[in-house]
Amino acid sequence: MPIKIGSRVFAPRWFTTALTLALLAVLIALGRWQLNRADQKRALFDAFAAGADTTRPLESASNRYQHVEAEGHYDPDRQILIDNMFSAGGQAGYYVITPFELTSGRWLLVNRGWIPVGESRAELPRIAVPGGRRHIRGRLDRLPQPGIHMGPPQALAPPFPLRASFPSFAGIKSVLGAGNWARNAEVVLLDRDQPGGYAREWAAPGFAPIRHVAYAVQWFGLALALSVIYVVSNLRS
Repeated sequence: MPIKIGSRVFAPRWFTTALTLALLAVLIALGRWQLNRADQKRALFDAFAAGADTTRPLESASNRYQHVEAEGHYDPDRQILIDNMFSAGGQAGYYVITPFELTSGRWLLVNRGWIPVGESRAELPRIAVPGGRRHIRGRLDRLPQPGIHMGPPQALAPPFPLRASFPSFAGIKSVLGAGNWARNAEVVLLDRDQPGGYAREWAAPGFAPIRHVAYAVQWFGLALALSVIYVVSNLRS
């Protein structure tokens, strides 16, 4: 139904109205999704910051990023290199994942840090492992995950050190063959001051919350611009 506005008449067509409403719904939904992502990231960053407040024995900790300590020894013969990991400067390399047998007999994965690829991918880097009984400290975390999962998980098989892109925890447990694992962690991120590691610049993953807020503002801004265009384009003299 046409609506008179001053000397003009607002007379939108049904098709443009339906299309505009559909696009507005999508833009607003995207903006709200980004705000939800900002809340999730804020909680994640807060958890990372709070994790260092106390250090607990591994067996009594369960929260992601909780700072823990444990005793045991590394297994130097069955290490895993997680491929397609990048340093803070953007250099390609690997995360060095080393199995760690706790004094209780359970097993744990320890991320000992990042190491560069080297001159050729055909030759894997040498990854030294400290021997003997160790007292380690670090943060509980999960294994790195891809932004988009493409196809089934990669099948893992020896020889070691095994190179893989985004291996699953279940896949690693299967290829290592150890059945008794720590129940509360996939991996411990070894502290920077701990010996026997490589480059370690641990941080909560992904963009900071403010980045998602900025994206939300962009989506809502597009929704506002679309509304203005809709009104102006449907005003007739």
